[in-house]
Amino acid sequence: MLSGKVAVVTGAAGGIGAAVVERFVAEGARVIAVDVADQLPDRAGVLTITGDVAEAAIWRRVADTARAEFGRLDVVHSNASVTVRAPAHELSERDWDRQIAVNLKATYLAVHECVGLLREAGGAVVLSSSVHAVVGLPGHPAYAAAKGGLVALGRQLAVEYGPHVRVNTVLPGPILTSAWDDVSEADRVRSVAATAAGRFGRPSEVAAAVTFLASDESSYITGACLVVDGGWTAMKDSA
Repeated sequence: MLSGKVAVVTGAAGGIGAAVVERFVAEGARVIAVDVADQLPDRAGVLTITGDVAEAAIWRRVADTARAEFGRLDVVHSNASVTVRAPAHELSERDWDRQIAVNLKATYLAVHECVGLLREAGGAVVLSSSVHAVVGLPGHPAYAAAKGGLVALGRQLAVEYGPHVRVNTVLPGPILTSAWDDVSEADRVRSVAATAAGRFGRPSEVAAAVTFLASDESSYITGACLVVDGGWTAMKDSA
């Protein structure tokens, strides 16, 4: 599905990002994997960059690397994320700013530095938002604001850069990644019960959706949101 294409994936060291890197490579893409952590995928077809996606310098490096190493850039999957749980009155300004920077500002920086390459290639951008964009959950004010902002930003970018660049957004729900490591078993059971699918999602299932939106199979889809949550947002157990 991605044969001959060059892609950037952020938040690539684990969870959904790592699954997307694996799927992109399997589908024939060459990947620039970016993460603030240094435990990045070490495999054929993957070039790694360690750095903070909330900093413009990293995105300039990404764009320069894509052009120098591959001569093109077809896909940007903006997936890096950070969460600090606290209600608004207890959340520090520093933690608010950090979540907005990584979860939202990074996408602006990505487009600012990479849109020229994407236009040349007739490329695609896929943003990782969250069901937090459409459902309120206690303790996530900055995270929800950023993820909701990504939904609006995705539509805006699709309009701004079409027809040359397509932009779509995925909204994952309860996907079993390391983010759930500190969640109690009781809360896990409750989360699973709140899905129509009756289970957690797998990172590979989100990667499948991202791959579809990044590929030419979705050539007439832009400005769209694809919820990947096992029916979590569709479920309600009260009258």
